[in-house]
Amino acid sequence: MNASDFPHLHAYLGPADTDENTQQAPACDPTTLVATLRRIGTGAAADGQAWPERHQLPSRCMALADADCALAGLRVVQEVMLAAERARQNGAPEEYVGDRVMEGLMLACLALCAQASSRLQPPL
Repeated sequence: MNASDFPHLHAYLGPADTDENTQQAPACDPTTLVATLRRIGTGAAADGQAWPERHQLPSRCMALADADCALAGLRVVQEVMLAAERARQNGAPEEYVGDRVMEGLMLACLALCAQASSRLQPPL
């Protein structure tokens, strides 16, 4: 694998504005919502980095990064479902989230699976 073209865990929001007093670019926090959304929009995978394979076409790298994000989200939703089911089986009745929430979590799982599988299809 080749080194990433993107700096590790740093996002740049655009051209840096200079501070009037110091003439240096202000520090950019890579954990802000806007920085994270822009990183995702440019093809960041679930780890926040661009897809590491450089022999793929850019559109394929975006599709693989999208599938990676969908699968990471699927895992989180399934962990919540498992915890809710264990609370239903072993916990107090007031700890159960309810059938409607469980149905919503299952629908989220189905949608994330559909997204991941559609993005993993080879390009035509």
